[in-house]
This record gives sequence, structure tokens and C-alpha cells, in this order.
Amino acid sequence: MLEHLFGSKTRLKLLKIFFRKSSESFFVRELTRILDVQINAVRRELILLLKADIIKEMENINIEKKAEEKSGSNLRKYYTLNKESILYPELQALLVKAQVLGEKKFTDEIIEKAGDLKLFILAGQFTGDKSAPSDMLLVGKIKERSIMLIVKKYEVEFGFEIRYTLMTEEEFTDRRHVMDKFLFSIFEIGHIKVLNKLNV
Repeated sequence: MLEHLFGSKTRLKLLKIFFRKSSESFFVRELTRILDVQINAVRRELILLLKADIIKEMENINIEKKAEEKSGSNLRKYYTLNKESILYPELQALLVKAQVLGEKKFTDEIIEKAGDLKLFILAGQFTGDKSAPSDMLLVGKIKERSIMLIVKKYEVEFGFEIRYTLMTEEEFTDRRHVMDKFLFSIFEIGHIKVLNKLNV
């Protein structure tokens, strides 16, 4: 939907990354890897976002980056969100609403294609709780391949890895009965019960 408004899927994906990790800086090849998009397309969109004052360019910044980056990384140009931009609050509100709509599509597709689903819980990335041991718990007779394909598709759209846990109803009951640490931590932190046929 928003790609039509912004005129480019790549531009929308870049905006999602910059707003989701608003305190981080990225270089071109790093963004290319994250988005799995050709480098020229990423460069083109970065130029447009710079002109619109939505992001800013930084050179020779002294930040700790990932281990795979080489020693010459301080010579690269980095790009980061411009929080002083006049468009910042409006874009942030729009992207939050778009994420909610995207999550609704995601959960609907999971319910439709997962199999005989008894319990569906979102946590972690979906609730903003980094201490969560998993982002999604599915209980029932689950079609594992269907879930894998859905998750892979939406990881690209959301811009983050989705950690998910699948359990049979019997395993869930047994682990709940013995006060399993994993289940306890899921229910203790912020979570959303999308589907709850088990009444837990």
C-alpha cells in the first residue's frame, strides 16, 4: 500500500529500517545486504531521501559496527535518520500505522494457513520487548513449511528476523504443567494473544 504513496518499494523498505533503528547509521553495502536489493537502487533512493532531508550523511564517524566490517570502515559514508527533519513526526506516525496494518495481514495469513491452530501469541519484536525468548508462539497441529514461507516473506516486509516457536498442544500442556521456564517468560513479558482456543 505505502509503496504506491512513496513511489518505490525500496524507498519504503529503507524508511522502515531508518525509523526502526533510528539511532543507528548504515553504509550503502550494509543496506544492500539487509534489503537484498541491487546497490544502484539503494544509492538512488538514498540520494532522494537526502534531498528530502529525511536522512543525513555522516563521514568518518567513530561508531562500533558489526564484526564483519573491515578496518577501513571509518572512510565510508554512513547514513542515519534526520530526527530534526520537519517530516520526521508525520513519517513516523504513518510508518507505525503501516506496521500495524502489516501485522494484521501477517496474523491473518498465519491463522489461515498454519493448520489446526489452538494458540497464537506475539511477543518480542512485535511488542517491543527485547527480553522475549521468541517473537511468536504457535500451538496446535502446525504446517511447519507454511509457517516458514510466511515468516520468510514478512521478514523482508518488516525488516527484522522473526523468531518463532512451534509446539503441539500436548507439548504445551506438559511444559505448562511443569512451569517451563520458556513458557513462563513468554507469559510474564508483554505479549499479544492473537488466538486463544486453549483459554490460557
